[in-house]
Amino acid sequence: MELKLTNVQKRYGQLLALRNFSVTFERGIYGILGANGAGKTTMMNLITDNIKRDGGSITFDGREILEMGSEFRGLLGYMPQQQGIYANMTTESFVTYIGRLKGLKGKKLAAGVDEVLELANLNGMRHKKTGLLSGGMKQRVLLAQALLGDPKVLILDEPTAGLDPKERVRIRAFIKELAEDRIVLLATHIVSDIESIADQVMLIKNGKLLRMAPPDELIAALPKDWEPVAHHLSLEDVYLYYLGE
Repeated sequence: MELKLTNVQKRYGQLLALRNFSVTFERGIYGILGANGAGKTTMMNLITDNIKRDGGSITFDGREILEMGSEFRGLLGYMPQQQGIYANMTTESFVTYIGRLKGLKGKKLAAGVDEVLELANLNGMRHKKTGLLSGGMKQRVLLAQALLGDPKVLILDEPTAGLDPKERVRIRAFIKELAEDRIVLLATHIVSDIESIADQVMLIKNGKLLRMAPPDELIAALPKDWEPVAHHLSLEDVYLYYLGE
């Protein structure tokens, strides 16, 4: 399984958001770090085909995703940053609604909804209106809908934003379980979340990929004279060294 971006470019007016951007993803969790405006969201929007690129190619197992069309979109799962949940729908009805938008029908849809609610530990909340759920439960609902159809590429934008530490740990553990047979792209400003579960960390700045390596390798590669933020070096030091203003 391989998702590959080659010399991808995207421009917004005079702003070049991605500059000849190339990266290859295989199975595992890829933590994406970068300041606001670095190009993280643009990259994810190009992979999901929400926006059109200005150059380059994006392929899945050697096939251009634009030529794959709906076939590729069927392999995608996307959890947006904003909690866009209809408050008057129950958990089950909301996930079912998203499943219909994905083209699932009948017994396949019903079985898929049951499966993702079980995976996200939401069976006890399936008949509760989403507007009454806690922030952590709402994040689980968004994760559940992203998992419909057993996607091979899972894109998670700030999945633990606004959660208390206990719920963040639970969501992180859940994401780790999901990554066994998937490509998971995890964008977040919470560096500790990435350090604890990412197989690879991407450092993006000004539309360019600066480095990509396992967290421990990035930490070990810091200059010897770099003064750590805490008593020991961490991924936060990597972030500050490469991406800090």
